[in-house]
Amino acid sequence: MRREFWRRTRAPRHRRRPRLTRRGRIVLLTGAFALVATGVLLPLLLLRDPPPVEPPPKETRTLVIPEGWRAAQVYAAVDESLGAPPGTTEAAAAALADRLPPEAGGNPEGFLFPATYPVDDTTTPESLLRYMVRTAGERFAGDRITEGLRRGGRGLYETVAIASIVQAEADSPEDMGKVARVIHNRLALGMALQMDSTLNYALNRSTLDTSHADTRIESPYNTYARTGLPPTPIGNPGEDAMHAAVEPTPGDWLYFVTVKPGDTRFTDSYAEQTKNVQEFNQHRRSAS
Repeated sequence: MRREFWRRTRAPRHRRRPRLTRRGRIVLLTGAFALVATGVLLPLLLLRDPPPVEPPPKETRTLVIPEGWRAAQVYAAVDESLGAPPGTTEAAAAALADRLPPEAGGNPEGFLFPATYPVDDTTTPESLLRYMVRTAGERFAGDRITEGLRRGGRGLYETVAIASIVQAEADSPEDMGKVARVIHNRLALGMALQMDSTLNYALNRSTLDTSHADTRIESPYNTYARTGLPPTPIGNPGEDAMHAAVEPTPGDWLYFVTVKPGDTRFTDSYAEQTKNVQEFNQHRRSAS
């Protein structure tokens, strides 16, 4: 009895794992090939641990918009940078009206902020212009400019117009505050601004030489013949010019002229201004 009991209760031996015979392996492989041929196994093989696929990196370049550039210059630069036909970016500017002050009438002049912008294959003229306008909105909403607008009692659009003239007229960043003061003083007295930069904008040029005939042209940008600010900014100012426009240097100046680079003279005397202009003309003649 004990022997039989021991035989019944002893632990069973581990079974040997079945091994495929040569014939079995052939049958299994043949079945797998059949599944591949019918398209059943192939998706399973493809879904098993697929290698990661990385998208190719975008080729990014930059576009530099200098301070003071006019909208027309920005449009041409964007067209060239994106390889677009001339006029493409200017046409795209019509879509910016909802991002601009109402006084702009859809014209982004003054709000295409000068900076360095990234450009890649997904960039479009409209997306790049919107980026510039959004950047202007962010920079012009800073505390310093916002507080300056409140103190000065002028709206943003007028201030950008002043800053655009400052940007075009000042010989250096150090002179910007004084140029802004001349503009503010003349506006307060109801004097014509008499800025050559506004004539250049009307005539689509950039020059230091202004003739008497230029001062008689019929244009809302002729600040020799008309008082007040021009109807739009005359370029796209940077932050230094905007700061000068809202925080002009204290002074009584009504006139200025850059006799030569690095030598800009400010005065409240017409007689002294006439003398400085004569010196400017002499310097121009000798230089030419």
